[in-house]
Amino acid sequence: MNYWLLKSEPDVWSLNQQKKAGKKGVIWDGVRNYQAANNLKKMKKGDLCFFYHSNIGKEIVGIVEVYKESFIDPTDKKKYFVAVNVRYKKTLKNPISLELIKKHAQLKELSLVKQSRLSVMPIDTKSWKIINKMSNINI
Repeated sequence: MNYWLLKSEPDVWSLNQQKKAGKKGVIWDGVRNYQAANNLKKMKKGDLCFFYHSNIGKEIVGIVEVYKESFIDPTDKKKYFVAVNVRYKKTLKNPISLELIKKHAQLKELSLVKQSRLSVMPIDTKSWKIINKMSNINI
């Protein structure tokens, strides 16, 4: 299993909206950055992703699960970019702010800190566990 982080502006698509989508989940589309798109292509069914509210809040607020691997993004007229399907898994008991992540010595190498504009990024297993522990959740 691999771990990821997906960013969304909560006034566009929030964790609560993701939760309301239920088991059918949603298409994670609209990614137009090549590096982020390549990360989508690497996602496998069952992979877990932190759900990060960007711009407003700047914090990890929940976890979603990939249930359909990459396919051509239906919003891409040129048919180059891909999307995946994700569904709600869990809300973090304690959201983890970007500020808190930056202060944690073992998390300073995360893409979230080094490439803050990237919308889809990998999270290594050690960092995944640290962030879960910070939030008092075990997944």
